[in-house]
Amino acid sequence: MTETIPYPGETLGLPRSGPGSLASWGSRLGALVVDWGASMMIAIGAFGGGVMTENGWRAWMPLAVYFVQKFLMTWLTGSSFGQLISKVGVTRTDGTPIGVLRALARAAMICVILPAVVIGPDRRGINDLLLGTVVVNRR
Repeated sequence: MTETIPYPGETLGLPRSGPGSLASWGSRLGALVVDWGASMMIAIGAFGGGVMTENGWRAWMPLAVYFVQKFLMTWLTGSSFGQLISKVGVTRTDGTPIGVLRALARAAMICVILPAVVIGPDRRGINDLLLGTVVVNRR
């Protein structure tokens, strides 16, 4: 007998490929780089170059901009700015939008970094496991 090895996302009922399938690490990393770069540019534009060199409140502005962008864009579109460009998004495991509270909690958890680096099954961080969300392909 031939035993089939489950593909990533199969246990969640996601398709193997195409729209709704589990997003790749490359797409997710690309989205993160775009999100952080855009947040840095906005923070520098809004608060000056001190966000890169000074201590105190200015040093926190890139993270604050990242948090606000991640929360609002995910809540309103299901994808952060970088995720829209990478053609991936966040959804609940049942395929429904994540809503305002999950978007807020997810953005906050991502900003403390730990959930993003502790990965569980199906490429889901602690934040996704706790919130019942998953990052999927939009294309």
